[in-house]
Amino acid sequence: MVNFALVGCGRIAPNHLDGIKNAPNARLVAVCDIIEEKAKKVALENGLSTWYTDMEEMFEKEKIDVVCILTPSGMHSDHACIAAKHKINVLCEKPLDVTKEKMDKMIRVCHEEGVKLGGIFQRRKFSCANFTKSLVEENKFGKITMADAYLKYYRDAEYYKSADWRATWELDGGGAFMNQGVHGIDLINWMSGGIESVYARCETLQWDIEVEDTAVVLVKYKNGAMGVIEGATSVYPGLDTVFSIHGSEGSISFGDKGYYTFEFADKSIKKPDVVGSLGGDNCGYHSTNFGHIELIEDMAQAVMNDREPKIPGEEARKAVDIILAIYESARTGKEVFIND
Repeated sequence: MVNFALVGCGRIAPNHLDGIKNAPNARLVAVCDIIEEKAKKVALENGLSTWYTDMEEMFEKEKIDVVCILTPSGMHSDHACIAAKHKINVLCEKPLDVTKEKMDKMIRVCHEEGVKLGGIFQRRKFSCANFTKSLVEENKFGKITMADAYLKYYRDAEYYKSADWRATWELDGGGAFMNQGVHGIDLINWMSGGIESVYARCETLQWDIEVEDTAVVLVKYKNGAMGVIEGATSVYPGLDTVFSIHGSEGSISFGDKGYYTFEFADKSIKKPDVVGSLGGDNCGYHSTNFGHIELIEDMAQAVMNDREPKIPGEEARKAVDIILAIYESARTGKEVFIND
């Protein structure tokens, strides 16, 4: 068994706890949170008699193979580097971090210390996304002309008041795109073969926050296609997240409930059954935890077999690099190209 620990026992921790519980080769051995009540509650509910408020103490006292970093986004790099220096492999929640410099550092330090760095993008495990990507790679769409992502969430004032790091540039790294929309941006970039440039407008229209709650992006893809990405936390009550890819020979549109459009000139291409979930309407985590389970098991297998995880740090950073380009475009009013 591969020993897992959590650093951070907040909103996303239940997904990782369930993932560790249901991954065949993973087991939970330790938890840490700077708020002792949170760490204690999670520990006792999951069969542990000890909990920690200091991660370095936990790393020194426990035998840990992988640590799941579930802390505020702008702290991911710092915490990953501490783990790496203790020779502990890192599985990091989205986003990898919120600046290029911090992502560069955590990737470099993990390489230097000889530990693995994996990212969490559970939506890549949704069967609709996997099948769409395979059809893109097999040229079944013909000439792809458009690819869109609609990421219209709702977060109320209480959500933004729930933690002082939320909706700050320093620790959240942004708003509707960096926190909520990062999953969708990763997915449309991954399925389509890559985003080349962005031209964006980002506004704060609803909430009293310093980052964006409503944004629209005109996208140019590496294959020549165009598209739109819309992201918000201002759309009541939070809508289905929808992804579409269209070409000269076919179209697919899918969302949290499966396929909405599936039409190809080649009638031998059949719509498959839907497995997994994007996360449910408004990402309420009330649907299957399939993606987290698979990625935690993948990390366990990576440790056991000494291979890279399926979403290594270099891959996990791509969505953040795109979002940083979106923010630069919104600030400058210019098209910004993505640097690979």
